[in-house]
Amino acid sequence: MKVDLFDFALPEDRIALRPAETRDAARLLVVGPDAALADRLVRDLPSLLDPDDLLVFNDTKVIPAQLTGLRRRADSVAEVETTLHMRVAPDRWKAFARPAKRLAIGDRISFGHDGNACFLGKLEATVAGKGDAGEVTLAFDLSGVFLDEAIAAIGHVPLPPYIASKRPDDERDRSDYQTIYAREEGAVAAPTAGLHFTPALFEALDKRGVERAFVTLHVGAGTFLPVKADDTADHKMHAETGEIGTATAKAVNAARMRGNRVVAVGTTSLRLLETAAAEDGTLASWSGATDIFITPGYRFKAVDALMTNFHLPRSTLFMLVSAFAGLDTMRAAYRHAIDERYRFYSYGDASLLFRGREAG
Repeated sequence: MKVDLFDFALPEDRIALRPAETRDAARLLVVGPDAALADRLVRDLPSLLDPDDLLVFNDTKVIPAQLTGLRRRADSVAEVETTLHMRVAPDRWKAFARPAKRLAIGDRISFGHDGNACFLGKLEATVAGKGDAGEVTLAFDLSGVFLDEAIAAIGHVPLPPYIASKRPDDERDRSDYQTIYAREEGAVAAPTAGLHFTPALFEALDKRGVERAFVTLHVGAGTFLPVKADDTADHKMHAETGEIGTATAKAVNAARMRGNRVVAVGTTSLRLLETAAAEDGTLASWSGATDIFITPGYRFKAVDALMTNFHLPRSTLFMLVSAFAGLDTMRAAYRHAIDERYRFYSYGDASLLFRGREAG
C-alpha cells in the first residue's frame, strides 16, 4: 500500500509535552466496530468493558537509555549521542547513534562526561559493528548488573523526538514515562497506552470483574523511526524481544473460550499477542524476537479490542490501527480528535478501538 494513504496534517499544538495531571483523567475516544465515535475519559473504561473481559498489559520497564559520549580517535574528539534499543549480550547493546558518520568500527567512546558519572567514574564502550539507519553495536567494558547500574547512573530518559525537540528530559519524566506496573527492565520507549492507568482505575476494573494479564515486549527506539519507503511493502521493521508466560496464555485462551473479549493495552501488547497466536487465536507460552508489521488486510487472530494513544502520520502504528479498525474509520476518528483538540502522542490522550469487520 502507498504510505501516502496514512498521512494527515496535525497542528503542532496538539502534541502533548506532559501527561494529564491525573493519569486516568485523560480523554478516551471510543471507536466502535460500526465506526461510531464517542468522547469519554480513560476512567470510564470499566463501564465500556464487560465482566470477565481480559485486559493484556505490557509490563516492560523503561531504562534511561540515552547516553551522550565522546569519541576519541588520535587527536580528534567528537560528541555523539546514542540511544540503546536492544540488548544482544550481557555487555552489548544495539544502539542508534547520532551522528553515526563520526563512528567507525573499533572506535572508543567515553560516556558520562556531561557531569553525570557512574559508580566507577566512567563508562566506556567500543564500536563493535555498524548497521543501517545509524545503528551501531556497542561493546561495553562493564557487563551484566554492573553495566545496568552504570547506565542508570548516567543515562537520560529517552523521550520521543517530538517531545525531546521541544524540551529536555527532567526528573519528573523518570516517573511520568513509566507505567505503574512496570517491572521487567529493558525498554527504551514506554508502552504509552499503559501510562493512563492508576491504582484507582485498577480498583474500579477489579470491581467491574475485568481480568488482567501481562506480557513483556521490550520496546525499541525503532518505534520512532520514520517510514521512508513509498510503499509499505518496502519498509523493514526493527525487531523487539518479548515473552508471554504460561499464565497469560491460559488467561487469553480462557477468555476466548467463554466468549469474552481480549483487549490489548497498547500496540506492543497487540503485536506480541498476534506474533505468538496460532491461526485459531490460541496461545502457548512464547519468547523470542518479533518484527511483525501489521497493515490493512491483516487478519487478526487473538485481539478483539485495542486501547492505544494517537500516533504519528505515516507511522507503522497508524498503519496498525488502520488495519485493526479500518483505514477510513481511523482517518475519520483522527479528524474528529484533531477538531476536538485531543492531545496526541506519548503523553497524550487515548482511544479504545473495537475491531472492524474487515479485520477478521
